[in-house]
Amino acid sequence: MCWDISLHTDIEIIKNTFPQLRNERRQLDYNYDYLENVQAITFPKYPILYKDKDSSQLALTEMEWGVLPTYIDDPKLQADRRRNMINVRSERILEDKKSYWYRLRKQRCLIPVSGTFEHRAVKGWKKKVPYFIGEAGRELFYLPGLYQWHETVDEDGVVERVGSFGMLTRAANEVMANIHNDGPNKHRMPLFLPEDLERQWIEDIQEDDMPPIFRFEMPNEKLKHYPVYTLRGYPNRPDGKHRYEQFDWEGLPPLGSDTAQTSLF
Repeated sequence: MCWDISLHTDIEIIKNTFPQLRNERRQLDYNYDYLENVQAITFPKYPILYKDKDSSQLALTEMEWGVLPTYIDDPKLQADRRRNMINVRSERILEDKKSYWYRLRKQRCLIPVSGTFEHRAVKGWKKKVPYFIGEAGRELFYLPGLYQWHETVDEDGVVERVGSFGMLTRAANEVMANIHNDGPNKHRMPLFLPEDLERQWIEDIQEDDMPPIFRFEMPNEKLKHYPVYTLRGYPNRPDGKHRYEQFDWEGLPPLGSDTAQTSLF
């Protein structure tokens, strides 16, 4: 399960890819120190691209990471369930027509990122080692997601429309299986896509167009990856560098060397 993403590239680059973009948050001053490692556990706000249903115009706005299960009233149960809705298993969107994800299948969005993070278990090590993963040759790319709107009422009785989203995942390729090699959701990765499929995801596609997108597996050589310093707790790096920059862990074995941890079967 992917719970960490990074946006350390100037978000204005989005306009080069989508010049028709409408920015619904023009007044927002993006804090790139915060965005260089966004952790989903607190359901943070994050900029996403979606197509407005009324105008059919592509827009940039902020939504909360983690689809809110509006069908649950109890706040604690709602939050517990929401943690399972941070990611969306792409294989299941069309599989069960009674599912929540099937209901949201037409509410598609793109999540702009400079890269993602994933944790690797190393045999004999107490703590997992985080890795940064990006698409080779791309400063900024887009992960597919699903979103929804819901209404909240503040203490003054003001109604506000709030959006929430989930990130699509798929079975991991070889590189990602060796990194994400532990835990209940091991051997999963974000649904990394090439540019043409990113654009297709945000267009008015039909159900028959979705399975080829879900089945796309990013080739190993198209992903750049390297270990970074500890992320949990947001500790300061001893070398003073950014969270997304490479960190050399002494004695770290190369990927794939620990077959007990990395076996796909």
